[in-house]
Amino acid sequence: MRALRSLAIVGAIGIVVAACGTASNNNQGTQLAADQTLRFPLNDDIGTFDPAQLDAAVDAAFANNIFDGLLKFDDNLNIVPDIAKEVPTTSNGGVSSDGMTYTFKLRNDVKFSNGDKVTAKDFIYSWSRGAKAQGTYASDLDHVVGYKEVKAKTATTLSGLTAPDDYTLKVQLTEPAGFFLTEVAFFTAVTGVVSEKAVTAGGEDTWWTKPETLIGTGPYKMSARTPKQSLDFVPVDNWWGSPKPVLKKIHVDIIADLSSAIAKYDQNGFDNVGFGDMNGNIPPEDILRIKAGPKASELKFIPKTRTTWVGYNFKKGPFAGAAGKDLRKAFSLAIDRAKLVDVACSHGITCAPATGGLISKGLKGYLGDNADPLAKFDAATAKQLLQSADPNKTKTKGLVYQYNPGAFNKAIAENLQSQWQDNLGIKVDLATTERQTFFQRRTKVEYIIFRHSWQADYDHPQDWFDNLFVTDAGNSGTGYSNTQVDSLVKGADVKKTEDAIADYKAASKLMIDDAAYAPLVYGVGVFLTKPYVKGPQPNAFNDPYWNELSIASH
Repeated sequence: MRALRSLAIVGAIGIVVAACGTASNNNQGTQLAADQTLRFPLNDDIGTFDPAQLDAAVDAAFANNIFDGLLKFDDNLNIVPDIAKEVPTTSNGGVSSDGMTYTFKLRNDVKFSNGDKVTAKDFIYSWSRGAKAQGTYASDLDHVVGYKEVKAKTATTLSGLTAPDDYTLKVQLTEPAGFFLTEVAFFTAVTGVVSEKAVTAGGEDTWWTKPETLIGTGPYKMSARTPKQSLDFVPVDNWWGSPKPVLKKIHVDIIADLSSAIAKYDQNGFDNVGFGDMNGNIPPEDILRIKAGPKASELKFIPKTRTTWVGYNFKKGPFAGAAGKDLRKAFSLAIDRAKLVDVACSHGITCAPATGGLISKGLKGYLGDNADPLAKFDAATAKQLLQSADPNKTKTKGLVYQYNPGAFNKAIAENLQSQWQDNLGIKVDLATTERQTFFQRRTKVEYIIFRHSWQADYDHPQDWFDNLFVTDAGNSGTGYSNTQVDSLVKGADVKKTEDAIADYKAASKLMIDDAAYAPLVYGVGVFLTKPYVKGPQPNAFNDPYWNELSIASH
């Protein structure tokens, strides 16, 4: 298998890093269909394929098949080489004794899809461009020397990156970072390599939108795109990696109503529903119907590393700052998670109550079952807190809960609206905005109360804290800031993972004390896949990569 992913980035439902390891397409004994086309739907258009700007799992699910990085993850989440020849260590001379200099030796046979060879200078350009763009994941590079200058626009290139020769990249850090190689392996966000020639030819903001300038190093390239309607991809000729692609075409239709998509799947118009990070959007009624019918074996439930919660604006509005704490807590305690899961998650099939903190169950940093008091349902206390914080309900008048499209997001929103009305006596209106605009406005801290979720990119608490919870985190959307949290995270980030967990958990508890969020659910991915689609199953982090799949005769 090729690399992985899981961007939290939250897509039409919500991101992508996960494991997919080194494997080969083994079709021995399998009679392949003449038509090697894989067809599946999305419920909203792509936001971007540009690694410098990625902020949604759905986009990363595609970008992982178009781009590569220095490193990747195997099936067991081990970091393994991709474009680099080996993983740097102290023993092979790739990591300095102080942990602040990394040396990557690159393969010399890697090419972009336009035939240009990939060299160390391409990584210097790509990483510097990502730092300059200041997308959601730009902070993954903040420990590289020169990042502050590039961010401040006083420099255009990360001074900590040098190329002693065409196939050697040296990276100088400002301080040790126990998670650095993990971030490098998450190549679709910021650390993926892009072609300067393609960006220049296609335009800084639009190069990725056109097949002729969407140039990557992965096994597939985009062959056609009709915005809001469809996407097509084909294999790259003589691709340098392995396994070699068997699928000759990937066709994606954009269909807002996934019930219609499932109807098309039933009529053999789609081979899968769930790829492209759509696995949280299949309507509950369809899941229950299929589960009880003859195609139940085509339904797969995969635990995902995603948590969904309610975000509050800490800079303006009734939930802002210390003064808004009681109101934030009231809105959280007024939610009966058991009822929410029953109504919105197919009677608990597709998600579970988030009771152990925002870091999903099963990941490092999880606090433990029922360890988060914000997940408790206590309507009486919620009403008391509301009475204290907003006795005349003037502060909460006209509240609008914002969310992006999707059956799951809609079901969650409608249930929250009902519970806040029943348990607090507060009418909260609902508003949905197309995915890319929703993320852009959320990142700018424009919404007062809104849907948030995160699907872990990799199994390290740093992924959550640095991207979401520390001051000025790129994907926060809340404006939340706590200097104690920042200090704990800063100290934890430089430690070995096993030594850092206690500090990350302490930071989580400070967020709980601040009532920084209202936890909702941990996700379970739901996939419908025809039995003739051969290859790996999706895992907790990402879809199988396209070059690992094939279509058997049927």
